[in-house]
Amino acid sequence: MDRGGCQMSGGGGGGGGGSGPDQHGVITLEDLESFSEDQLSDSGNGSLEEEGETMEEDEDHDRLLHYWQDVARGHQVDVPQDMAEPIQQLTSNNQGRSNREHIPFTLLTRKEKCGELLYEKRHYEKGHWACITMREDTYEQSICYGFMRIMRYICQQNSLGDYLGMTLPIVTVVRTDENHSVISHDVTVAYYLPIEHQAQPPQPHDSEIIIEIWPATVVYTRAFTGPTNEVTIINQINAMAELLDSPGVCVNDSFIVAGYTNPAHSNRQNEIWFLERR
Repeated sequence: MDRGGCQMSGGGGGGGGGSGPDQHGVITLEDLESFSEDQLSDSGNGSLEEEGETMEEDEDHDRLLHYWQDVARGHQVDVPQDMAEPIQQLTSNNQGRSNREHIPFTLLTRKEKCGELLYEKRHYEKGHWACITMREDTYEQSICYGFMRIMRYICQQNSLGDYLGMTLPIVTVVRTDENHSVISHDVTVAYYLPIEHQAQPPQPHDSEIIIEIWPATVVYTRAFTGPTNEVTIINQINAMAELLDSPGVCVNDSFIVAGYTNPAHSNRQNEIWFLERR
């Protein structure tokens, strides 16, 4: 598998075609990021509390694994048996939003029109990211398989042998042609190391996951809701380009899609990031 740099400077990979969940139910990155308590309670015929069952740890693992496998199977994504432990760890450690660390940034400016926020300009400090670049048959498959490997790194498959903690957003670096009409098939999934691990990032067991130092970067960011697929990403890129006063200050062919919530939420939160040229 070819590796590609995923730095915010614009050297990242991107995703190619596929339909989002609202069109054909294709599983996306956010499906594999976390599941809400409501989702977990509805994953069987009744909630764990309603059933009144005391489940053994291995049974609990199997139930969560089977839930993920059921979601993924119809969307050409295979969730292997060895994902049971990472799924359990990520789920149990992310029941509450307080457990999720957000990537720190400094807000520089906000562009508004008639009281509506058009976009923000932010400064992100230099930091360590765990990155993996995938090239599967579809954009969604690349995101899913890439994040499952990042999940294994987060959940003990690292030099510390410990759960590292979840940070948000999980980002995907995408590249387009100069007309912003086609997205590359290479997809880079990136995870920001929690603050406590920034000074000495734990090394991944997976040789395809690369720990990179992304330079301090200024981004122009605009929020949007709903699925993230090739069509919505292209639409968001073009919409953001029209809103910017000086689009020429940004990298023209590399962008970031940031995901904050999973698709179980009716008001799913994402952002498109444009990267300022250095």
